[in-house]
Amino acid sequence: MNTSIQIGKIMGIPIKLHITFLLILPVFAYFFDVNPAPFGFNDVPSTITRYALSLSAAILLFICVLLHELGHSAVAKKHGSNIQSITLFLFGGVSAMEEIPRNPKVEFKMALAGPGVSFLIGILLGITYILTKPADLSYTAYLFLDISKNPYLRLVWLIGYINIILGIFNLLPAFPMDGGRVLRAWLAGRMSYIKATRTAAGIGKMFAIFMGIFGLLAGGIWFILIAFFIYIGASEEEKSTEVTVVLEGVKIKDIMSRNVTPVTPGMSVEELVDFMFRYKHMGYPVVDDSEVKGIVTFTDVQKVPREERKNVRVSEIMTKDVITLREDDDAVNAIKLMTVNNIGRIVITKEKQIVGIVSRTDILRSVQLLE
Repeated sequence: MNTSIQIGKIMGIPIKLHITFLLILPVFAYFFDVNPAPFGFNDVPSTITRYALSLSAAILLFICVLLHELGHSAVAKKHGSNIQSITLFLFGGVSAMEEIPRNPKVEFKMALAGPGVSFLIGILLGITYILTKPADLSYTAYLFLDISKNPYLRLVWLIGYINIILGIFNLLPAFPMDGGRVLRAWLAGRMSYIKATRTAAGIGKMFAIFMGIFGLLAGGIWFILIAFFIYIGASEEEKSTEVTVVLEGVKIKDIMSRNVTPVTPGMSVEELVDFMFRYKHMGYPVVDDSEVKGIVTFTDVQKVPREERKNVRVSEIMTKDVITLREDDDAVNAIKLMTVNNIGRIVITKEKQIVGIVSRTDILRSVQLLE
C-alpha cells in the first residue's frame, strides 16, 4: 500500500505528502484556531478570517519544514548524494537519500544546512515584523505586548518564532535530529565512523530517557512521544550504520541463496501456498520461458481470501516491477534498495538469467556472522 502522494518536484527531488501529514494538518489548524494570542487566533471576531489564518499558519509551518529539508538536500546534492524524495509526515519532514555522506566535513555541513534555513526564515520574518512597528510603541512593547493587535502581523511573528524554535530543537544532540548528525560528524574526526555513531546514538538514547522521565513527572505527553521518537531514531541509525560498515567489501554472491526455485505465472495461489510450505521460502521469482516476469511473496498471498485461492493466478497478485542486481554488486547496494523501495528480497541475475536471490534475512544473518 502506497501511503504517500507525490505533489511535485523541486530541484528534481520528488516532494511527497504522507497520509499522516494529511491527518495532522487539520489538527494543527485547530490548534491555532482555539489558542489565544500570540500562538493562536481565537480572539479574531470573524470566523472566516480566523479559520483562514489558522489554516495558513498550519500550511506555512509545513512549507517551512519542507524548506528545512531542501536545505539538507541542496548540500547533499552538491556533494554528490542522490536524493530519492522528501516526504512530509506526522513529525515533520524526511529526506530520503541513497547514502549519508561518510565524510565528516560533508555530513557536518549537510546537518547544519536544515537548521540554518530555519534560522534564516525566522530572522527574516522577525525583521519583517519589527519593520512594521508603529512609531508610538517601543520595541519591547511591540515584540511582547502588541502581538495580539494585528492578526496578520501576528501570523508573520508566529511563523518566524516557530522557525527559530524548530532550528534550536533540531540542534539537540540526538538522532534523528540534525544535532545528532553534527555530533557524529565532530566525533568521526576523532575516532572511527562506527564508534562515532555508537557514541552519538548512546548520547541520543540517554537524552531520550531523561526527556521521557521529565514527561512522566510533568505529565507532558508530547515529551514522552518525542522521547520515544528520539530513542527509536537513535537505535535505527546505530544499527543501519553497523550493517553498512560490516558489509563493506562483501559481494552479493557471498551472501545470496543460489538454490532458487521459480514459479510460473499460471500457477494458482493455492498451489503457491503448497509450494511455499514445501520449499520453506516466503518469496519466489515468477518466470515464464526463462524470463523474469515478476516476484511473488507470502504478503501477496495473504491479500487473497482462502476460498478464492484456487481460482486466482500468480500473475494476478505478483509484483511486476522486479528490482534486480548482479552477483558482483556490493551487498550494501542490496540493503539500500530494500530500504528505499520497502521490499524484502531482490532477484540476482547474470546475463538475464536468475542465479540467486537475496533477502533481508540473508543480509542480517551475514552481518551477525561477520560481526
